[in-house]
Amino acid sequence: MEQRTLLALVVFSSLIVLAETIDQKPAIEIYSLHVDCKVTSRFAHTVITSRIVNRANESREATFEVELPKTAFITNFSMSIDGEVYPGIIKEKAAAQNEYNTAVSQGQSAGLVKITDRKLEQFHVSVSVAAASKVTFELTYEELLKRQLGKYELLIKVRPKQLVKHFQIDVHIFEPQGIRFLETDSTFLTNELTEALTEVLNETKAHISFKPTLDQQKKNSEPDETLLNGDFVVRYDVKREATAGDIQIVNGYFVHYFAPQEMPVFPKNVIFVIDRSGSMTGRKIEQTREALLKILQDLRPEDHFSFITFNNKVVEWKSSLLPTTEENVASAAALVQTLSARGGTDINGALLAAVGMLEKAEGLLERSISMIILLTDGQPTSGERNVEVIQENVQKAINGKYALFCLGFGFDVSYKFLEKMALSNGGIARRIYENADAALQLQGFYQEVATPILMQIEMKYPENSIEGLTKNIFKLFFEGSEIIVSGKIRDELDLFPVEIKAQSHTSNLTLKEEANVQEKEQVFQNQRYIFGNFIERLWAYLTIQQLLEKAISAQEEDQKALEAQALDLSLRYSFVTPLTSMVVTKPQQKEELANKPTEADNEKPSLLVGASFKRPHARMPSEDYSGSSRLMSASPAARRHSEIQTRGHRRMFSTVPVFRHLAAPPVADEYPQLLLQLPRQNERICLNIDKTAQTSVQLVSDPVQGLTVTGKLGDGINHFVQFDINYENPPVQIRVYTHAILVSHNNKNDWLSWTKSASSTIQGLRVAVDKDRSVTVSLPDTVTVKISLVRFPDDFLGLYFLNTDRFSDQVTGVLGQFYSTAQFGSNSNNVQRAVERLLRVSGSEHKVSRLYKKDYRLESANEPVSCWSIDLTP
Repeated sequence: MEQRTLLALVVFSSLIVLAETIDQKPAIEIYSLHVDCKVTSRFAHTVITSRIVNRANESREATFEVELPKTAFITNFSMSIDGEVYPGIIKEKAAAQNEYNTAVSQGQSAGLVKITDRKLEQFHVSVSVAAASKVTFELTYEELLKRQLGKYELLIKVRPKQLVKHFQIDVHIFEPQGIRFLETDSTFLTNELTEALTEVLNETKAHISFKPTLDQQKKNSEPDETLLNGDFVVRYDVKREATAGDIQIVNGYFVHYFAPQEMPVFPKNVIFVIDRSGSMTGRKIEQTREALLKILQDLRPEDHFSFITFNNKVVEWKSSLLPTTEENVASAAALVQTLSARGGTDINGALLAAVGMLEKAEGLLERSISMIILLTDGQPTSGERNVEVIQENVQKAINGKYALFCLGFGFDVSYKFLEKMALSNGGIARRIYENADAALQLQGFYQEVATPILMQIEMKYPENSIEGLTKNIFKLFFEGSEIIVSGKIRDELDLFPVEIKAQSHTSNLTLKEEANVQEKEQVFQNQRYIFGNFIERLWAYLTIQQLLEKAISAQEEDQKALEAQALDLSLRYSFVTPLTSMVVTKPQQKEELANKPTEADNEKPSLLVGASFKRPHARMPSEDYSGSSRLMSASPAARRHSEIQTRGHRRMFSTVPVFRHLAAPPVADEYPQLLLQLPRQNERICLNIDKTAQTSVQLVSDPVQGLTVTGKLGDGINHFVQFDINYENPPVQIRVYTHAILVSHNNKNDWLSWTKSASSTIQGLRVAVDKDRSVTVSLPDTVTVKISLVRFPDDFLGLYFLNTDRFSDQVTGVLGQFYSTAQFGSNSNNVQRAVERLLRVSGSEHKVSRLYKKDYRLESANEPVSCWSIDLTP
């Protein structure tokens, strides 16, 4: 009988995750994994090749998953099984969907392969592998690297979950302008693994290779486990000498890169329009306050600013924009601190009020840039509610004079509505993911638009000699970004002239450049870094992206014409875009579809292999007996294959019961609020606090240790979302949230992000963040505090302690009392089999029950743990 084993490969801008389940030595073995990325003039061509073998004496099923950036287009996929190749074929989405529907009606196990997350979308296919057979998966995708804050970044997340005999990452970079700087970083490199990393760099080329041996991959303590678990990052930028940018030409296609430097920054007139309706209650409004306080500190002295807050009422903080003085910033910070959420959502009234404030503003600098930044989390429920009318009202009021940026917080908001409104008014839309570091996302967005250095930019080329020109007129240019224009040279030209007209803060600019076509084409001759006609493919990629973006704000008839052009290019250049699908035919003629999701798809259920649904506030049942809560770092237990769609976080599980050949494991239905190991006793306590009593709880207070820990339970979630750790010596407070960590000492605040590993040491007190996993607070001769971050299905924090023998006899608190006074009553029955016992704590007796719970402690085996469960009211 066939058994089922899950193998997952995940690639994000080359992110790799492989997970192998059930057997300690996997039956499905990855004996080779190679990621080959060629970046030529910012255009990245990535090929992931995974080779596996089934070493079992019966059939096993392997699943291949690849996560790739939302901006990338899949261009090819194939799997080779015992020498027979099964290619993916790209077709028009409607035609592919019809084939899929036919397959379903005939009873085949066809299914949409579409899943998305904050930055990623996922390609997923599975296949049955016969005993002793081999399978090779190969996936290719292409993307244009975007310059942000002065650099390009290629991120490779590596989590193989097993030792791989032939593991290799190759990144080749060729930049004719010259490479200004290059850096390779990693969160998992040990001294041994560093020896597996090589970096070769010259004027225009770089080759980064990472090829660890089996011995280098092994953990010393766990020889069967791999050290490859974390981020592998390549960052670089190019040299810029020509004032009018750099022109590159290959086979009749050109690309023009323009990123001026060292120019004066325009003063900004910015109005923050902040939603404070009832749906913003809780974490959203807290994160908004945190982000705005940081943004206020980033305003430049020459900027003017103001705030408008709204629910069913629109409130202007001041009647006009104010200059950025220390006094005005402090006054605004006081307002931000008081923001609370209640009432309805009058988006129309708020935006029109912002436009009106800009219209009547006085004392603004003549050469300055005015912008409105809207943050909302819901649909319009007060005032004008028709989104089309709101879009029309706002566009008529702005009339091309100001830029509108729309930030949609969470998944109750209509992203299509915000995106169309922003694109129609010279701005962009961005979704802020509430289950992640929302405050840092908001700050990051502001940094991208904080330094405008050019406006009204027009890139001019020989009018009668160019066809298929991509967007060449831009309203704003921000420092650290890049303008890219591409097209086809129709006539034979010896010289290719370029003219750029723009306005800077101090003057009107005209920049001119002439490129020698023959010399430019010779640059790319015989370069092994080059993949095909890369500029032509870059042109097609950029044209498709811009056609689809233009279609969003176009009238219905124009929209159809724009989508038809984008579809034609998608099929001609074999790109999986929102208009096409890849049909993957497997053995026995079973088919699956790979579709390109859009950001708006996050808001409605999408069918995968079964029905999908939005999760309620209650926690979903455990997806596997290991109790793991995160797909990326999960214990590799088998999963089920029906999609559970949560707000912005969808996961794919297998329909075939994995454990049909195994003894039933203990079921762990949820995480406890608190989990502790009793000192000097081989017993665990799972503690749950009645949250109706109070939301802030004093958990530990030890005057001898000089340590107190309090916790805060979340709104709509029966878990802790904040812990405050206070030390007397040194006087330090660490406030741990699900989105970031705040370290305070001597009136100085330092923020640490969950998105990267980092540490901070103050007078021997060390705060260390393990990216997206945990924060550890340690002080010599003192109890170590550790907090795990759990992301799915709700964000929450799990507290536990190490070196608990260092607690004094004076320790108190809801949790602390168990470390000093807890004792089990005598029980004549076999304790190992008992399901109920008496526990004495602080003079009170409690009847406790043995339950199995998920274990959030990172040092554990991530399997369900047996614990004595107790409910307390503080």
